[in-house]
Amino acid sequence: MGSIQREAAAGDFRANLHLGGTASPIKLSLDERRIAVDAAKAMGLKVAGVDLIRSKEGAKVLEINSSPGLEGIEDISGKDIAGLMIECAERKLRKSEKKTA
Repeated sequence: MGSIQREAAAGDFRANLHLGGTASPIKLSLDERRIAVDAAKAMGLKVAGVDLIRSKEGAKVLEINSSPGLEGIEDISGKDIAGLMIECAERKLRKSEKKTA
């Protein structure tokens, strides 16, 4: 799991990186992490980008992306998220093949 905080460019409300927004690494609280994981599970997704906003009442889900863009999070986190996803899929496949052999 990786997380970034995006901020909109001056004069814009959208924090999309391709629209001039900026991003920085951020550490999620345990509650924020649980909310993001639960949101993805509620949609039946194994991989998802979950956009949260922090409020006085706690984190709120803004959006759940079933096909999240990885460029921003990979650049900011320094992690090869796509590669990690492939490795996970390969491990599950090998495990599944052992069960059926």
